[in-house]
Amino acid sequence: MFDNQSINRLSEKINQLLPPGLRQVKSDFDARLKTLLQQQLSALELVSREEFDIQARVLQRTRAKLEDLEQKLKNLEDKLGS
Repeated sequence: MFDNQSINRLSEKINQLLPPGLRQVKSDFDARLKTLLQQQLSALELVSREEFDIQARVLQRTRAKLEDLEQKLKNLEDKLGS
């Protein structure tokens, strides 16, 4: 998710790209741009880096458990086959 600080930084970068004549309407443009950015970014269903890292660790643990279970199953199958 994008927080207000990230949206403000993105908005400021876009504002810096505006020609000098358009900077006169900066306050109105800022408000509309922030609203538009919030709407568009929320539609992307993004997750924070922290949440991504947490889910990556969960996936690693799950994968390790799965590999362990697969090895145990293979060992049992080998014993039953003997």
